[in-house]
Amino acid sequence: MKTIQNMFKHLHWANQRILETLQNCKADDQQVRLFLHILCAEQVWITRLQGKDSSKLPIWSDGDLAACTNLSQQNVESYTTFLNQLAHTDLDNVITYSNSKGEQFNSSIREILTHVALHGQYHRGQINMRLRQAGCDPVSTDYIVFVR
Repeated sequence: MKTIQNMFKHLHWANQRILETLQNCKADDQQVRLFLHILCAEQVWITRLQGKDSSKLPIWSDGDLAACTNLSQQNVESYTTFLNQLAHTDLDNVITYSNSKGEQFNSSIREILTHVALHGQYHRGQINMRLRQAGCDPVSTDYIVFVR
């Protein structure tokens, strides 16, 4: 459980670093869209973990940095509450959910939380690549930088 909690502390830290970098570098629409995708996916997954219907939530969305700021804060609060109420023995509980196409799946809470923690890292790398191409310095979001 401690590892999962640390992964989510890292996720929130990394998202905050990306958000601040996008604000300081006058991000373009594609960079913001990628970041908003990370945040939307986090929202979809926490909704599923809470046993709620996520079918109306977007995975990809257009928006601005203010929308990113708000959604990021909502996600921090939602995941913090969820993880604080989760017992170690709950991690292997399986939940049933439907994807955006209506297909039904079963996954353990542990698998879902691991996916969420790893998913954003991929897209933060894409954002960093686009930042470099735009002449901005990328920001390190590596886990080891976080724990240092």
